[in-house]
Amino acid sequence: MELKVSVQNFDKALQSLKDDYKIFAPVEFEKKGTYSDTSVIRYAEAYKFSNMCLDKKSHFSAKEIFLPINEVLFYFTQDEYKEPKIDTKNILVFLRACDLNAVKRIDEIYLNNGNPDYYYKKRREKVKFALIGCETTFRNCFCVSMDSNIATNYDIAMNIRKDFLYLDIKNNDLNVFEGNETEFDIDYVRKNNFDVNVPEKVDFNYLVNHSMWDEYDTRCIGCGRCNYSCPTCTCFNMQDIYYRENEDVGERRRVYASCQVDGYTDIAGGHSFRQKQGQRMRFKTLHKIHDFKERNGYNMCVGCGRCDDMCPQYISFSTAIEKVSNVMSEKN
Repeated sequence: MELKVSVQNFDKALQSLKDDYKIFAPVEFEKKGTYSDTSVIRYAEAYKFSNMCLDKKSHFSAKEIFLPINEVLFYFTQDEYKEPKIDTKNILVFLRACDLNAVKRIDEIYLNNGNPDYYYKKRREKVKFALIGCETTFRNCFCVSMDSNIATNYDIAMNIRKDFLYLDIKNNDLNVFEGNETEFDIDYVRKNNFDVNVPEKVDFNYLVNHSMWDEYDTRCIGCGRCNYSCPTCTCFNMQDIYYRENEDVGERRRVYASCQVDGYTDIAGGHSFRQKQGQRMRFKTLHKIHDFKERNGYNMCVGCGRCDDMCPQYISFSTAIEKVSNVMSEKN
């Protein structure tokens, strides 16, 4: 069903959904950014249109709602373990096409890669998606080049036009909005500010020791901001936390990890793989445009550009993809 809805009726419908859904959207937090006078836009609960920040790109993706940054898997004693309680409410997430396409990538890893991940599946089954139409591109976005500018697997989608919202409601559970029936097409980005030449085929053996990675040895500081802001990065570490009051009692947590940070590849015996930052950049780049594609038939990167936005050293991931493409062209 396609409707033209006023902002007032939109807010009214969100309030009616509040009993059954936690509603998340990009929210701007003033003076909570990198510097004391800057803001950060990240996902939080929002039940009014005015609380949502929909005219800017969020610094972090929606994945942390159903793949938490820090997640308690279970509590343990000497004799038993117990799972933490999970909120019984469903979840409605407002996100853009690139981020919705990123969810497909995460699902491939956690649901379709052998046995489904038990904890991820429990959260993921509760989530419904509201697509935010994109009229224009944002800085550093290259979603068109990554074929991630259009998404159709949404439960509800919306275009924003001043005081009115145009809603395409596919899921009857969300058919609580009052408005006038109409016809329209969901907005999507047709052209970014720049194009990225993504290689169709990558020769890993040719690239593994190529000199193109050497510049990152001195440029990258290994902070991991690119990974933590990326909507498709899914790596984690396990942490066992023992309580001070009783060292036989504690909890096991799953915590975000970064392939760019020291210690990520440490193994028993003291050895560590990929100790140079250039080697880590190679690993990340080829995972996004080669390894994942070999397994699943499409690229892992969705071209949201957050890694470029967040990097304190102004390292461009889109440029890294271009370099790989150029090296492959020279080889051939």
